[in-house]
Order: sequence, then structure tokens, then C-alpha cells
Amino acid sequence: MATERYNPRAAETHWQKVWEDARIFETDNDDPREKYYVLEMFPYPSGRIHMGHVRNYAMGDVVARYKRAKGFNVLHPMGWDAFGLPAENAARDNKINPRQWTYANIATMKGQLRKMGLSLDWTREIATCDPSYYRHQQKLFLDFWKSGLAERKSAKVNWDPVDMTVLANEQVIDGRGWRSGALVEQRDLTQWFFKITSMGQDLLDGLDTLDRWPEKVRVMQQNWIGRSEGLLIRWALDKATAPAGESELEIYTTRPDTLFGASFMAISPDHPLAKKVAETNPALAAFAEECRRMGTSVAALETAEKKGFDTGIRAVHPFDENWTVPVYVANFVLMEYGTGAIFGCPSGDQRDLDFANKYGLPVVPVVMPEGADAATFRVADEAFTDDGVMINSRFLDGMKPEQAFEEVAKRLENTTINGRPQGERKVQFRLRDWLISRQRYWGCPIPVIHCDACGAVPVPDKDLPVLLPDEVSFDKPGNPLDHHPTWKHVACPNCGKDARRDTDTMDTFVDSSWYFARFTDPWNEKQPTTLAAVDGPSGWLPVDQYIGGVEHAILHLLYSRFFVRAMKATGHVNAVEEPFQGLFTQGMVVHETYRDKNGWVAPADIRIEESDGVRKAVLVSTGEPVEIGSIEKMSKSKKNVVDPDDIIASYGADTARWFMLSDSPPDRDVIWTESGVEGAHRFVQRVWRLVSEAAPVLKTVAPKPAFEGEAGLISKAAHKTLKAVGEDIEKLAFNKAVARLYELTNVLAAPLQTAASGNADAVLQGSLREAVDMLIAMIAPMMPHLAEACRAELGVEGLAATAPWPAFDPALIVENEITMPVQINGKKRGDLTIARDADQLTVEKAVLELDFIKSALNGSAPKKIIVVPQRIVNVVA
Repeated sequence: MATERYNPRAAETHWQKVWEDARIFETDNDDPREKYYVLEMFPYPSGRIHMGHVRNYAMGDVVARYKRAKGFNVLHPMGWDAFGLPAENAARDNKINPRQWTYANIATMKGQLRKMGLSLDWTREIATCDPSYYRHQQKLFLDFWKSGLAERKSAKVNWDPVDMTVLANEQVIDGRGWRSGALVEQRDLTQWFFKITSMGQDLLDGLDTLDRWPEKVRVMQQNWIGRSEGLLIRWALDKATAPAGESELEIYTTRPDTLFGASFMAISPDHPLAKKVAETNPALAAFAEECRRMGTSVAALETAEKKGFDTGIRAVHPFDENWTVPVYVANFVLMEYGTGAIFGCPSGDQRDLDFANKYGLPVVPVVMPEGADAATFRVADEAFTDDGVMINSRFLDGMKPEQAFEEVAKRLENTTINGRPQGERKVQFRLRDWLISRQRYWGCPIPVIHCDACGAVPVPDKDLPVLLPDEVSFDKPGNPLDHHPTWKHVACPNCGKDARRDTDTMDTFVDSSWYFARFTDPWNEKQPTTLAAVDGPSGWLPVDQYIGGVEHAILHLLYSRFFVRAMKATGHVNAVEEPFQGLFTQGMVVHETYRDKNGWVAPADIRIEESDGVRKAVLVSTGEPVEIGSIEKMSKSKKNVVDPDDIIASYGADTARWFMLSDSPPDRDVIWTESGVEGAHRFVQRVWRLVSEAAPVLKTVAPKPAFEGEAGLISKAAHKTLKAVGEDIEKLAFNKAVARLYELTNVLAAPLQTAASGNADAVLQGSLREAVDMLIAMIAPMMPHLAEACRAELGVEGLAATAPWPAFDPALIVENEITMPVQINGKKRGDLTIARDADQLTVEKAVLELDFIKSALNGSAPKKIIVVPQRIVNVVA
């Protein structure tokens, strides 16, 4: 029987309008059903969505649609992370306002997302650049400031002297500004900070409660927070070499056990001691200035060549007043970490060893592997960093490092220097306060007014939001807000005198650190959140399932966790401790790369030809050969991108969704291939053909499961699949669910053709109708448009998008066969598959027929066969 091919262009547009008209994805906060909040990380409106967006949002949509079918009141919103430097650059390059560029991109991308058929509540849409959003962010800032969680202080920053702006560490490339190419300077500027360090221990402890987060993400956050237990040690400075007024040097170390391996001290170029020496030492001053051009990132310090400058100062060893070590200024020590000073033990740290070898400093091994010979153990080019026993350490020799730590701590705690203990136990965190000041126009204005008489004054609540000026110029380098002719000039709210607005805007990470809370009630004009909606018995937080890229594993997630705690401290949430109960980090979408003599070539411009198993690529336009390169993340620079609009126009959104869900485990990268997409499209057409051809017969048939015969096999396959697919979706194992649906479709194919030809009896028709209904329900979260079309073809009233998830019959999912391990003399040699209700005699006979049992017995009878029913069989030979 012939049937028309499924036309996704017509069907998908139709069903999207039906859903929109019915407003079925709009969420009511007062709905009494159990709440479920699923959220994908919202996109930056760069201009167009990419295949990574398709994968991310398809996954979230499957969860949202499935949970709706399971009876939950589902919140599935969407918004735009809309502030940021790219808009400002586009404004500068294209002579347009960033607002115009941003909202044009939002309109384009929103249209693309709608074509995907996502079950989003668009009534809650927010854009972080909209004053209706950032006025509440300004309110949060002021409340944080009032409660002591925000402060203004001096900080070292990367300064581009040409663009006259602060650069993030990632924007400093080989010591130069990424845009201007100017040599970057380190400057001390007064900046705004959020005091995330005040919650360091709580943020660390909270990770233990996040059992639905990937372990690798929790470890990354633990390392970023970086709690360490160590010793603050005060080293006396040799009076003959120390500058006037300097008598000691404080260092923090987690390895005081290695003190007898010390061969040098290293201090930051910005350490007060270094600055004092540099006042009278031009060579040191020049070296320090060179260090300041490296940037402030840890990555820059780790990859740069390690350099030092001997100050001539000597520090006295805490346990031997006759032993002094040189004090160097080093380019790998930051003033912001610890005390800005370290002691170097080359034998136990590779960085220290490289430095010592470069400058001819002694290397004394102080820890050796257990069982090694202390007299001959040496460290030359590779530091020994493993556990072991102490050597060359006087009273510590023979101890384990942990025992030696305690012994050093005890002794130094009981000695003094300048009236203070020479050693103090201390807990330290790698985490630093969050610098939020940015010298940009396109960001949330910091709601502070600076008055010469009153100091920093908060903008009154009644004057929020502090709006960005509409007219702005990017002709001059630096911050457009700072050189705006009128915007920054304002009267002081306290005394009425002339004052100035703060011209910095907030780091865009602030915008994305609380948007999930705003989604719970975006209509509240008075406050950032509505307490009843955000948490508590009827609240939405924490987000039940958060989905996004692992590239946000540290900063975005850590800042969001801080924000929830800060909002709790300031009364904007009640009891919630963590923003995201469940976290899933999906893999990237990758694609082959192609190059010809002129450079990178887009996939749309080439044709793949295969001959004798060899794949070749040629240009569609000329037939000239193209080199097939490596498989890499889709990127505009290498042109290996696929436009979602092209895929949806050619194959439909359901095909794109199905391929993204089916090709690989969702936490791994998916390789986009034309053949894979075509395979997904063939499956769409196959499901449509099977259902539509059988629909005239099945329309009037009541679904009824069968327990025996061919119809029973169909019912069992459908019910088993239904149970398994539900479990797979709960675990976000979408690729496994897809594989099961392929299998079920294969099982149904021939019987459906039989039904379509009119040769199926009533029992088979009833089981097929139920199985097809179940198949449609199971594909509905993944291919929602096809599900609606199939459901309508069968004459079912209502929408697949609002239909409940079917229930499986436990009697139909019980396996009639079991597999038992078979042992010979207590050792497993194989398995036996047999009917579940087989009696002992039947089991014994079946075991004796197994080839490996026959071989083992070699014609002899077993001494005994022990059968543990439905568990195990042991043959005693």
C-alpha cells in the first residue's frame, strides 16, 4: 500500500503553531502538581545558533517533555546572556549601538530555536541586557554590599595602555593585549569585588551534597577552591644583608617537613621587600617591570620560563642560625597567593628544581622511596614527589612526611621571633575574591555614586535601574562610559553636591549567576525574586536538571553557588543551599575539517566520494580535490560548521534532534556526518510509513495486550521497551533509549505490514495498536512533531505533547528465561540459559548437554550436581 512521504516542513510548522495556540508549555506557579525544573545554560546572542545548541537544547527538551508526560508541573524557560564584549566590538566595527546588534541577534536566534520545536515557556523570556532584569541585579549588588559581601579595594590588573582598559588573563597573549597588540602593564586599580572567599569552606563542603553532579566537575571545583592545611613560618633575615627595618620574611607552606631541603627563598616582584630593594637597585626594578608584563594568570606563570633575581638578602634557616639561603625575586610568585613568598625545596618540587639547576643552587634530597639507600639516593633532573621516608633532615630522619610535618609544626609553634611564634598552623584557600569591575559600556552599571565629601554612596532603590546611556561613542579608546559627556555627572544622594557615577560595569558572569532564580517569577517588578516561587514548599529551586558544557564547570557554576548563598544571606531566597541539584555536561559536536590550496573549506562546499573503501573529498563547484583533515570541534575559523537552519530545512527538526540523541553517549562528543543524518531521516520516514499504512486498519482497533503467540511477543517487546526507555531518559542515557526504539520498530515492522494488508487477526491487531501507541509516546519527547502526526493519523484525540506516559504491565516484562552461571568444582566455566520455572531434573539434564561440561567430564559421570534454583549450578567432577 503506497503512502505519502512524511513532509517535515509542513508538519513541523503546523504542530508548532498548534502548541503555541494551545499555550501548553506555559507554566503556572500555582499548579498543585509536583514541580520539576529543567534548564539548559542560556545562550549568548552571537547571531545564529550552532549544532552545539541543537544538541544541548534537544537533551533538555526530552527531559522536559518526558517529565510532563509523567505528571509533573514542568518549568522549562529560555533567555539570553546578552551583555558582553563581543557586542561592544561589533558596535565599534559596524558603527551601530550594541543594543541594536544584540536584539537583532536575539530575534534571529529565537526564530531558529522555535523551529526546533522546543517545549519552552517563552512568556518567561529574559535578556540580561534588559533594564527590567539588570535593575534587580543592581539591587542584589547593593544588598550584598550592605551585608559585607561586596567591597571596593585595590587590586592588580592587566592594563592595556592603548585601549585603556583592564584585560582578563585570557586576553593577554604573549604579554600583549589581544586587540591592540600593546605591551600589557600590571597596574593597581581600585575595583569592586564579591567576597567569595568568605564562603570558601561552605562552597567546598557543599560539593559533598551534589551527588547528581559529574565527579570530574566536583573535583575541578575542589581544586579551584584549593583548601590546604599548612604552616605559616617566619624566617629571620640576616641582619648584615637585610635592608634597614626588615628583620623577617613570612612564607606559607604545606610541606614544612621539607625544610632541610631548602636552598632558596623566592618572593614576588610586588612583595614589599622586593620593592624596598628595587628603590636602590635599578637592575632589580627593571626585572620586576619585566615580570609585570607577563600577566597575572596562573597559566601564564606556569608556562613562562622561570627567572629570578638575587637580591643579596639571606634568610636564616629556622632550625640552624648558621645556615642561610639566598632570597630571589622570581617571576613565578604572585603577591596575591599566600604571603607572596615561598621557600624552594628543589628535590621535592619540579619547578623549584628547574630554578635551582638554572642558578646553580644546591639540591639536597630530603624524601626518598622506602627501601632506598640514603647514602646513594640523588635527585638530578626529576624531582621526587611521591611519599617516602625523611633523609638528610637531622631530627626528622626516618619519619614519614606526615609525622615530620607534625614534628616541625610543634617545634616552631614553641619558638618565637620578634615576640611571635615562628610557626603557626593555618588553613588557606587557593580561591580569590571575585573581581567584578569591567571598564566597558555594554554591561550592567555598578549602582554607586562617588562623592568627594561622602565617599562611595549607594544609588537609592527608588533610582534603580541605573540605565546605560542610549547615545554612546566608541571612537576613543577606553571605557565609553568614562568619557561620556553627561552620563557620569550626577548629584550625590547624600549631600547633593556634584558627584560621579561609577563608570565600571559588572562582569557578565554576574548576569548568569542568578538568572535561574529570576525565571521562577520574572514578572515581579519590586524584587529580584518572589520567595514563595524561588524555594520552600512551593518553590522551584534548586533546578532539578541543569544541562550545559563542561567549559563552565568552574567559574559559572562556582559563582552561581556563591550567589545562592549570598542571596540567602540577604533575604532573596529562603532555605535553598545549592542552585542545581542535578548537573549534566554534554559533549561537543565535532566534524571533519577540509582544506584546499586556498585554506579551510566548508562542508557545504564539498562532496564526499567513496571508491574501493577510500573516501575522497572534492569541491562541488570545480571537482578539484580537497584534503580531508582531522575531526575537531565545529568552529567558524576552520569552517567545519553545519548550519542548523540548513539541516532543518532539508531534513526537519526531528531528524536533527534524533541524530543528536542517537549517535553517541550524551556526555561524549558527537561526530556530525551526512550519512548519520541521512540514516536518522530514513528512520523518521520508516516510522511514518509503517504507522500511516497500518492506520486505516488500526484506527478502529482498541489497544489490548496479548500474552501468548506472535501477539504476545509484540506486547512483551513493547512493554519491556517502555520500561527501559523511561529508565534511560531518567538517567539521560538518550542513545540507549534510541537504540531500544530502533529495536522495537524492527519488531513491529513485519506485523504492521501484515495488519496493513488486512491479514492480522483481532488479537494481533489489538497488541499492535497498543504497541504503536506506546512507540508514539516514547518517540514524542525526542521527535515531537512526528509523534503528533502519527497520533493524528491514528485518529487519537488530544496532543502527544500533553498525553500521559503509558504504564507497562509488570507481567509482560518478566523474563521467561534466566541465565545461570555453571561451575565445575567451584570455578565458573560457562552459563546455562533455561526456562525460569524449570525443575531440578530438567536443569541437571540441560547442564550435562553443555559442550564445556561434556569436555570436562570426558565421558565420566559427575560425582554430584548442586542446583541452587534460579541462581547457580555447580558440577562436582
